[in-house]
Amino acid sequence: MFERYAIFYTPPPGPFADFCASWLGWDNKAGRKCVHPQIADLDVAKLTLAPRKYGIHGTLKAPFRLAKGTMQSQLEQATAQLAGTIPAFRLDGLSLKHHRGFLALRPRGNATTLNAVAQHIVEALDDFRAPAPPAELARRRQANLSERQEENLTTWGYPYVSDDFHFHLTLSGRIDPGLGADVTDALAPHLLPLVPRPFPIGQITLMGEDSDGMFHEIHRYDLAG
Repeated sequence: MFERYAIFYTPPPGPFADFCASWLGWDNKAGRKCVHPQIADLDVAKLTLAPRKYGIHGTLKAPFRLAKGTMQSQLEQATAQLAGTIPAFRLDGLSLKHHRGFLALRPRGNATTLNAVAQHIVEALDDFRAPAPPAELARRRQANLSERQEENLTTWGYPYVSDDFHFHLTLSGRIDPGLGADVTDALAPHLLPLVPRPFPIGQITLMGEDSDGMFHEIHRYDLAG
């Protein structure tokens, strides 16, 4: 049914999720385009073009093609079973930062549990991942990967896992530092009052990428507890 699959954190329905969908221009739960908010002096459509296809999300297991001999229904069942073994947890909160060249919400405080959960998901569902095609590997390697990241790419199909994993909810494409500071200042009063604090992680979401490259929620799975 879909070209690729992924495991994301996506916020549950509510004002935070609604604003983020509008900001990015894509509601990955409803599978529809959204009207951008009007924020003075910001070209929101241009700023959010690159991450739009994903909708609001935090990657836990990066997009992958299904391995030969596996089916979506099997992936759904495995994800449901896995979610039931992971206790729900909380982050201290999320901070809005321009870092690594783009704007994102990033964890406040200790993220040890989050990082461990993400790596567990990467490993537990890896039998469903087909090897990445050579063109995708070549594209990843253009980022000047470290030796460890190259090993991650070879082993898991994605360089930014384990010690190189940095959870974030992407809010822009690449923007220069000066503009990043201006966008942060303009966006913060609209977004930050909607961000829960502490920030609960009580579900994971199985996502599918359609033939147009847009990501859709397939199912949300409650974590244990």
